[in-house]
Amino acid sequence: MLSYTRFFLDNGLEVIVHEDHSSKTAVFNLLYKVGSRNEIPGKTGLAHFFEHLMFGGSANVPVFDRELERVGGSCNAFTSQDITNYYITLPGANLETAFWLESDRMFQLSLSTKTIETQRKVVIEEYKQRYLNQPYGDAYHHLDCLSYDIHPYRWPTIGQSLEDIQSYTQEDTWEFYKSNYRPDNAVLVVAGAVKQAEVERMAKKWFEPIQNHPKPDLLIPTEPVQRTKKTKLVEAPVPTDALYKAYKMPAKLAEGYWEADLITDILGFGKSSILEQTLVKNGKLFASISAYITGSVDPGLLTFAGKMESGVAAEEAEKALDEVISGFLKSQISDYTLQKIQNQEEAHKTYESVEILNRAMNLAGYAHLGNPALYDEVFDIKSKIKGDEIMHWANSIIKEENSSVLYYKSAQE
Repeated sequence: MLSYTRFFLDNGLEVIVHEDHSSKTAVFNLLYKVGSRNEIPGKTGLAHFFEHLMFGGSANVPVFDRELERVGGSCNAFTSQDITNYYITLPGANLETAFWLESDRMFQLSLSTKTIETQRKVVIEEYKQRYLNQPYGDAYHHLDCLSYDIHPYRWPTIGQSLEDIQSYTQEDTWEFYKSNYRPDNAVLVVAGAVKQAEVERMAKKWFEPIQNHPKPDLLIPTEPVQRTKKTKLVEAPVPTDALYKAYKMPAKLAEGYWEADLITDILGFGKSSILEQTLVKNGKLFASISAYITGSVDPGLLTFAGKMESGVAAEEAEKALDEVISGFLKSQISDYTLQKIQNQEEAHKTYESVEILNRAMNLAGYAHLGNPALYDEVFDIKSKIKGDEIMHWANSIIKEENSSVLYYKSAQE
């Protein structure tokens, strides 16, 4: 069991402390409960854009990275559909520097016109390089937009379009900051060479004085039940056709979620998986294929994604995939397969827990879902799921009328 303590400041900030004195390193992980699901049409990508703005300096810290490097630290961040996560690694003896830096930018970030315009250029260039100029780079933009009708998951984290990124005003950024970067909308995990009493003292010193702004209610629309198959054809100058087939699945922690996770493990995890053996190693249509779930707070997607061999059409490959899936849905899961998946889960958990940063991030993620104890409980939950329960959910989720299919076609320039 992973040991930790948990407490809340008077302003609502949740703090989790995980002590591990096996090294002299500390991790400071601050998760904000805001991602692209908390945006509105026309202003998409703001959560990701704001991740960049957070490194633009605050009232007492003109250059964030410089102050951190002075004490031997490093930092990074990421934005997803559901959260924005900032993390710092530094010597445990210098932990208070992390408290100073993060509290200052939570309380009084410098959102100057120069910072906004500089980061706007950076994000626009990132959009072009990663999504417009890379082969298949915009595939998931198309797939998500196809899969969702009204939910914010229908646009990518970086933003629905360059026009949205170009339209942000200084007022937009200030409003986003005041609404979301607040103590009661955050989870702080401090791990490694730290002491609980010292973390509590520093948390109260640096974060408890920060007050929450009034937060406007944002109603996130509920995606309607899908009743018909949806398809989209995209042509682009890519080497071969690609196929993306997604099925709506339960939200994280909802009934059926862990079964869906196991379905993709059985079908697509590793070289010995059903899809790899049938469609890649012993087939002639797929050059590669994978299966995964999005793992999102609201109902997400169970997706099969593959690239075809040269000259093979995505539609032909879909028929082959459907045939394999159909056979799987009529089968039973053996004890051997369940044991293999359980062994893989155990190995993954062991590998992931080696790094203090991974432990801190996972504790923050489960705290965001309401229960940091899930860090240890998830493995037990999944190991107790029976084969017939997995197959029940496989047949509930993997239905043609519940699918959205993107045919990403190779076109001649």
